[in-house]
Amino acid sequence: MNTGEESDGELLARVFLTRVIEPGDEVAGRWVREHGAVEVARRVREGREVSLPGVTGKRWGGLVARGKVAEPEADLRVARGAGVRFVCPGDGEWPGQLDDLGDARPLGLWVRGQPSLRMWALRSVAVVGARACTEYGAHMAATLANGLAERGWVVVSGGAYGVDGAAHRGALGAGGATVAVLACGVDRPYPRGHTELLNRIAEQGLVVGELPPEEHPTPSRFVLRNRVIAALTRGTVVVEAAYRSGSLVTARAAQRLGRHTMGVPGPATSGLSAGVHELLRGDAVLVTDAEEIVELVGDMGELAPERRGPVLPRDLLEPDARRILDALPSRGTATPAEVGRGAQTTEEDAIARLYELRALGYVERHGDGWKLTRQAMISVRGARSRC
Repeated sequence: MNTGEESDGELLARVFLTRVIEPGDEVAGRWVREHGAVEVARRVREGREVSLPGVTGKRWGGLVARGKVAEPEADLRVARGAGVRFVCPGDGEWPGQLDDLGDARPLGLWVRGQPSLRMWALRSVAVVGARACTEYGAHMAATLANGLAERGWVVVSGGAYGVDGAAHRGALGAGGATVAVLACGVDRPYPRGHTELLNRIAEQGLVVGELPPEEHPTPSRFVLRNRVIAALTRGTVVVEAAYRSGSLVTARAAQRLGRHTMGVPGPATSGLSAGVHELLRGDAVLVTDAEEIVELVGDMGELAPERRGPVLPRDLLEPDARRILDALPSRGTATPAEVGRGAQTTEEDAIARLYELRALGYVERHGDGWKLTRQAMISVRGARSRC
């Protein structure tokens, strides 16, 4: 059983290492797994010649240089002042599914907001996509997120412009839960244009990141952040993505982790949907609404409704009556004998059915012949147009 002093040592060591080691560094992750965070932090602080495997002297020197300016106690003070806490592996709030990342698992997560990250991650879905999305992409992201939030699911995204922002707003608009995973310090909203949105997310949901306070984003940090989004959630939905979109990195990470991967189709001519379509040609599943997403990621029995076209009045007729109706010409009249031959039945049966159909308003008698009413002609044309 760990003492409070040992727990404090582990916490400070991991906070220290978030200043020293870049997110997703599997070599350093192996050091922590094999030697423990406290021991790795001690060796970096001492700055002796390379004492850990898999690192060059040049890189070791860079890590030691970072360690010299790292102040974990100060980072924790700044974080507390901004309403941010640091969650370590093994803590009660730590989401166990992040352990699926192996040595690429975060050293810890800086969390801004009141809810429990572990509890929210248990029932969460990532909605990601293009930053420069179309109106269609923004609409679909917001609609999907809104529907997921209404069904009690947490929507996770990256807080960026475009699809990410639309997904967060869709969830917030439903009064639901959403999590923004940032590639910078969670006390420093990025992009700046989303400061108000990220502050609102922190009030109603959670803002999460691996990097310590005041750290800035870089292109590589955005890419590595995506593995956290994929690991936190039960599945990833991609809404608009070009071939080189960063959201495809999230989707592929989800596939490697055994999570559900889904895509929203777009026009075949749209370059912004080309990456999604490529996913759909592989193992991703096509989805168009929240019900279809929940059917994949939800519990047994959470099925999407059966999809079918509108039910026409003639669909409610018995099969024999529909055959009589189909045997009548679109124009003019037909005798019962002619109708019987067309419906492959007897004249007597045709007469009986014709009287039934007259009572329902589908046919009318003209002398010795029968013809379709205007109502029936519209119904028959609609049925034939679907064939």
